Amino acid sequence: MSGREREVLSSIARGLSNTELAAHLHLTQATVKSHVGSLLAKLGARDRAQLVIIACESGLVTPRVAEEGSSSSG
Repeated sequence: MSGREREVLSSIARGLSNTELAAHLHLTQATVKSHVGSLLAKLGARDRAQLVIIACESGLVTPRVAEEGSSSSG
């Protein structure tokens, strides 16, 4: 995986959309889509959700734990 693909994967795991990714990394949306497709193929993931899981399991990103009392369901 290239350094740029690692940046894209990290950004996906943080919840950025393709549009946000393009702006954040100064890329075109077509280039972002190309990187996402490449990551899906290389990592054997079927969707962005699986990419997030892979990023967390590999230690590329650390899942945030919600602060106590910050849930909107309670």
